Amino acid sequence: MPQSPDAVDPTPGAPDDARARAGAARPEDGLAPPGTNGAPHPTPLPGPPAGWSTPYVAPVPLEPEQESPPDEPRTGDGWADPSAGAPSGTAAGTAAGEAAGDPAGTQTAVDAPPWGAGPVVATAAPERRVPDADELRERLLGAATLALDATRRNRVIGWVVALAFTALGAVLRFWNLGSPHELVFDETYYVKDGWSLVERGYEADWGEEPNPRFEQGDASMLGTKAEYFVHPQVGKWLIGLGMRLGGGVESAFSWRLAVAVLGTLSVLMLTRIARRLFASTAWGAVAGGLLAIDGMGIVMSRTSLLDPVLMFFVLAAFGALVLDREQSRRRLAVRQAALLAEGKETEFGPGLGWRWWRFAAAVLLGLAIGTKWSGLYFLAVFGVLTVLWDATARRTAGVRVWAAVAFVRDAVPAAFVMVGTAVVVYLGTWWSWFTHPDAWGRQWAAENPGQGVTFLPEALRSLVEFHRQMWNFHRDLDSPHTYQAHPLGWIVQWRPTSFFWGDESGLTGPDAQAACGADHCARAILAIGNPVVWWAGAAAILVALFWLVWYRDWRAGAVLSGLVAGWAPWFLYSERTIFAFYSIAFTPWVVLTLVYVLTLVVGPPTLPPRARRGAIIGVGVFLAVVVLVSAFFYPIWAGWTVPYDFWHQHMWLRQWV
Repeated sequence: MPQSPDAVDPTPGAPDDARARAGAARPEDGLAPPGTNGAPHPTPLPGPPAGWSTPYVAPVPLEPEQESPPDEPRTGDGWADPSAGAPSGTAAGTAAGEAAGDPAGTQTAVDAPPWGAGPVVATAAPERRVPDADELRERLLGAATLALDATRRNRVIGWVVALAFTALGAVLRFWNLGSPHELVFDETYYVKDGWSLVERGYEADWGEEPNPRFEQGDASMLGTKAEYFVHPQVGKWLIGLGMRLGGGVESAFSWRLAVAVLGTLSVLMLTRIARRLFASTAWGAVAGGLLAIDGMGIVMSRTSLLDPVLMFFVLAAFGALVLDREQSRRRLAVRQAALLAEGKETEFGPGLGWRWWRFAAAVLLGLAIGTKWSGLYFLAVFGVLTVLWDATARRTAGVRVWAAVAFVRDAVPAAFVMVGTAVVVYLGTWWSWFTHPDAWGRQWAAENPGQGVTFLPEALRSLVEFHRQMWNFHRDLDSPHTYQAHPLGWIVQWRPTSFFWGDESGLTGPDAQAACGADHCARAILAIGNPVVWWAGAAAILVALFWLVWYRDWRAGAVLSGLVAGWAPWFLYSERTIFAFYSIAFTPWVVLTLVYVLTLVVGPPTLPPRARRGAIIGVGVFLAVVVLVSAFFYPIWAGWTVPYDFWHQHMWLRQWV
């Protein structure tokens, strides 16, 4: 703020030379204050305290009880708050004003300068500077985020980079997608159920041992009798529609088409999401590239199970909430600045209106739950996360009672919108079950009058009972399996799941030489992530937790949120038969957590290039190792026929076999 050109006369009737000495002894000039005989101070003296618009003047003696310095101006709300010091008109301010010839009390006593010359007097009380919308936007989002899409060039580069890594992910997922031409692991359930849905509208019975004929393209054994199932229908509908578009049951490519498309789009989404989170196109590219070449993402995108479909929807919902965070903060900046400019009371801040991206996230989470019930945990965690973002935004914008306002204006509406929308969408995903009387359990209420939740209509009463049956199945599922794995080991891929072990693995002699160029062949699909990515990701989780607790970095909370939602709940069901490939649901957040820690290693771009050079080289070497390991493992992820010794070289741990 501009300085007053004239010093204030410290005492009425002071002689002219005293006034001159008072004006010449301004501490901002680096000279000694009055009372030091004009001797220069050995070091430059500091200027006036932040927030004061006038220079220091000659000291005014105060009574001892008046010499206690006031607080510094507060900056917690982003600008100095005059209420933190002694405002004009207070007893201290009036006494100092009267002593300085200012009976109105417009001057205020402030801290004594460090050279021991006694207290000083400012000519006017500090005024609260009102920030404009641009300043609030920068506080709420940061300069890097605002610059991310500020020019057309930045926007174009952002999309070109994202599409390039999406293309890489597509190649790795679609290359020879129809191999093996066999139902892999639990494809035996979901592929046939998907075809049944598009053919019958409900899950129908396939008879005894249908797989060999189905794999030959024969679906004539599909019956009309309803078959029991234990997962909602969204993922199976998508698999069935992919089969319809891709060539029917004759093509193994069509069995996996829908999941491969969703897995490829997930690379695109993660690249764009990471670009927003880290305000950097380069770091977005790193995140997208890691997901594109990670084994868990590749294997699960090449296998028609429900878990990669769940991952797609929860990742899309997370991306929608990241966009909602940015959009709502831009809106808050404009509306808060308008209130401040008009001088209106800002105790409660502005409303933010309808949040379309939050609504979109709720729709996507409803579809996630309609794929697997574990989507419920993402709804809960993401709902809390978005409300916390709102609360911190209001605090940063200067809303006084930000916690209460965030609860009333943000948390309560968010609960209604997100939970209500997700419930409605979830019920809507059962439309075919409602409309087909032959579906499993559809007639339960009619066959069992007076049972169940009797106040509901028959259709809903039947659905509730069906859900009770499904819940009992999942709760009691404890049949031992060779590849079941405790969730504690998922993060380090301790016990990956073997999806496929082909007949070629038994080839020897001339047949083996013809198939793989060795005396003994192997053909396998192992659902395991890139070990370097996952081991480093496990360590990165600890670093991110520290940064969240110690520095309260919102990005640390964001990257950990998917791990809390997708991994932590499984510890409650560790006694059940569960598998490590469930970790695909939170794989994007393993990547984001790792990238977040890499950004800490490299440091912000504001550092001198020399300070970052070593870290950048180190991160580059790490990423090069990741690429090499992925290239080494790809034949095991894609089910190639390889020499047995080559396959065995990939079994780094005994538990992987």
